[in-house]
Amino acid sequence: MNDLSVALTTDHPAAAQAVNYQVIRRNGQLTQFDVNKIYIAISKALLAVEGEHTQQSSHIHDLATQLSSQVQQAIVRHLSISDTIHIESIQDQVELALMRADLHKVARAYVLYREQRSAERSAEETAEQSSWQISIQQVDQSLQPFNEESLSDLISECAEGLNDISVERVINEIKNNLFDEMPESAFQQAIVMGARGLIDTDPDYSQLAARLLLNNLRTEALSFTHQQTTSRSQAEMLTHYPEYFKAYINKAVSLNLLDEELSRFDLDKLAEALQSERDFNFSYLGLQTLYDRYFIHTKDTRFELPQAFFMRVAMGLAINEVEREERAIEFYQLLSSFDFMSSTPTLFNAGTPRPQLSSCYLTTVNDDLADIYSSFRDNALLSKYAGGLGNDWTQVRALGAEIKGTNGQSQGVIPFLKVANDTAVAVNQGGKRKGAVCAYLETWHIDIEAFLELRKNTGDERRRTHDMNTANWIPDLFMQRVIEQDDWTLFSPDEVPHLHALTGEAFKKAYQLCEQKAQQGEIKLHKTIKAVDLWRKMLGMLFETGHPWITFKDPCNIRYTNQHVGVVNSSNLCTEITLHTSEQEIAVCNLGSINLPAHLQGNELDLVHLEKTITTAMRMLDNVIDYNYYSVPQARNSNLKHRPVGLGIMGFQDSLQQLKIPYSSEQAVEFADKSMELISYYAISASCKLAAERGSYPSFKGSLWSKGILPIDSLKTLAELRGQYLQVDQSQTLDWDSLRQQVMNTGMRNSNCLAIAPTATISNICGVSQSIEPTYQNMFVKSNLSGEFTVINTHLVADLKELGLWDEVMINDLKYYDGSVQHIERVPEALKALYATAFEIDSRWLIEAAGRRQKWLDQSQSLNLYMAEASGQKLDSLYMLAWARGLKCTYYLRSIGATHMEQNDNHNDATSEQAPQVCSILDPDCDACQ
Repeated sequence: MNDLSVALTTDHPAAAQAVNYQVIRRNGQLTQFDVNKIYIAISKALLAVEGEHTQQSSHIHDLATQLSSQVQQAIVRHLSISDTIHIESIQDQVELALMRADLHKVARAYVLYREQRSAERSAEETAEQSSWQISIQQVDQSLQPFNEESLSDLISECAEGLNDISVERVINEIKNNLFDEMPESAFQQAIVMGARGLIDTDPDYSQLAARLLLNNLRTEALSFTHQQTTSRSQAEMLTHYPEYFKAYINKAVSLNLLDEELSRFDLDKLAEALQSERDFNFSYLGLQTLYDRYFIHTKDTRFELPQAFFMRVAMGLAINEVEREERAIEFYQLLSSFDFMSSTPTLFNAGTPRPQLSSCYLTTVNDDLADIYSSFRDNALLSKYAGGLGNDWTQVRALGAEIKGTNGQSQGVIPFLKVANDTAVAVNQGGKRKGAVCAYLETWHIDIEAFLELRKNTGDERRRTHDMNTANWIPDLFMQRVIEQDDWTLFSPDEVPHLHALTGEAFKKAYQLCEQKAQQGEIKLHKTIKAVDLWRKMLGMLFETGHPWITFKDPCNIRYTNQHVGVVNSSNLCTEITLHTSEQEIAVCNLGSINLPAHLQGNELDLVHLEKTITTAMRMLDNVIDYNYYSVPQARNSNLKHRPVGLGIMGFQDSLQQLKIPYSSEQAVEFADKSMELISYYAISASCKLAAERGSYPSFKGSLWSKGILPIDSLKTLAELRGQYLQVDQSQTLDWDSLRQQVMNTGMRNSNCLAIAPTATISNICGVSQSIEPTYQNMFVKSNLSGEFTVINTHLVADLKELGLWDEVMINDLKYYDGSVQHIERVPEALKALYATAFEIDSRWLIEAAGRRQKWLDQSQSLNLYMAEASGQKLDSLYMLAWARGLKCTYYLRSIGATHMEQNDNHNDATSEQAPQVCSILDPDCDACQ
């Protein structure tokens, strides 16, 4: 236990720093009295005696705060301002406070027996080690004595290069979970758990846990490919990886787990390119996720090691290349370095006999019973092979609409959505992840009010879809009616079928004519309501259920590069894909994401590195289209005709934290703008170069590309149509004129190039923050299909270590405050701003950054919004701002739990005062948005 006199100087809320007394230390030197040292020392004593369990964090924090305040009062009661006090007297007062609180054991541990107890514990540990013996049951049922020396060597090897690892502490954690005649498999798992249990004390333990897991993985894999019962060390794998890789490929092909064509590659050449040292770059969450869900396996045996995994994916993507070994190595280097990561379906299925590599599928459901049930079949087949689905249901007639064939009335769209929901549950992407679908409905559909309530927990369960996502597909005219507080008319699509395919001014004119016909009695089924009332219900349901999401039809179509061949009727499951659909075409998109922080060099982006990554990544994504397995013909037809891909980013928040830029700042908005401009420029350039090599996509002629209209140019078209309702920066810094001319002359290989997906899993693999998301919490437990994982912000820990603030008390405070640093007073204000978490950032900053990105994107971005204290006015302001900034789509609205709010009820957001000044657009008297 640390002595009070060497506790760190802090500014903790235990009590105010109200006195300036001098403290005499044991060496005779004077130091400033600091009550926060008392708080830290008491907290450490409590932690040492009562343990470090998360559920005790609140108890320890409150007790330490109360006792340190009592000690300060006792010390200063009889002192004048010029008096000094000896450290022993302070310790006496601490002891008395602990004793008065009936914390006798803590008091003894703190003062009376500190040194004696330390000596006793040392003696006890020595005696225990000499008598402590257990046996481990081997696979052949024989018993082998536990070898602590061997275990220490393993942990030491795995800890090489990690700075703050205590091998002794890990061994003690492991020994706490051992028992006599423990099976070997359980013993190996206990080794990993020993390091895993310490992740909350230092992020280095996450890498250590990953390396220990890797040791188990090597044993498992080599026992299958080489019948080798003992693991090889990481050093041995440097020379053994090539031999293993060739055996792995041949074994997997023989078991029909990999495409036979992979065995025809020059395996010697590929094997020599493997970099086994990159196995050590994983965090525990990343490697465990790969192990559980991605690695090739048979029955219960995983025999695909990480570098073999990356090379297998690279081989699959290079399978149709002329110089395929060279391209496979190029793709492998990109994946294994974490500079770029393909999407989950690509990682799952590349190189396998059925390579369904695409991420997203968009469909339109026609107003025909046969087509409706055909769409359920298509959903099932697409979901089976790990595709996410977006269904456009706007064409299906409404409740009460006439059915001429039976002279009856329709039950509307809602019952069919219930079937779509249950299909997603039944077909769960091959058992690898949950089936997922999002239903879209346009705002003029007369079933829209029932659609809004699909995710409610009350009401008729036959009209509820608890497992399916929903989204509003909102035309600009509706938003204008809301602002102008005008009426809005709802129709059944069987009477106004043409509205579905119209956008912009054409939609406005047709819709107004439909309203006139309704008033004249020419349209039977219709309903007129206040637009603002429907808008409020949309926002109310969004807050209550998280659905339907808010997405905007007109910007998706007005800026659509391929608008000459179709209409964008919906987005996808995650609201980042905006492609047209029809009865003949199911839109498909192929995704991958750039690891943005991996391309930072000092305080700026490495442009050479970034361009090289994007050039290779675009080639990989384009290769998916030809190599992909299509479970339905409409998807193949669409993908080969238009060849869309979606290059995105991940680690945006990590980049900001590396650059010391708070998310809630104009600098962050500028970085979002400039970084996406570069990515857009290089991606379009790469697709143009691919067109020169391979030819333009078949429907290029007539596209916006062919007319020299790039994404930044289409924003001007939207501005002309919106007028005062679009407020977005349109500045640019690169030579777009030259690229525009190049595109017109050469063509484009891909109809679409850019889309920012959520990257929930692949960012875990790479060990970076998700997509464009702010940090959820600086320390939290993440749950997914692989289990529960402690996640800790490595940048924060590094900064706290540099300031000498990372200790047991800081760890305990982070647990108590749910990963927030805003209430920890000894954390400097600059770090509080930099490490503000998602609910501590005004979501308007997220929209401002997204608005700057959107001008460079030919598709959309998955944009989650966070609101700690939601209200109707705040929601209105937020989503009106999203529309005014030209966003195409938004994703989840996430709100904070009541218990968290109570715990932080005195918290003043460090960043909210500097948030962009935006009011509700509904307020006609406010000029803040002009």
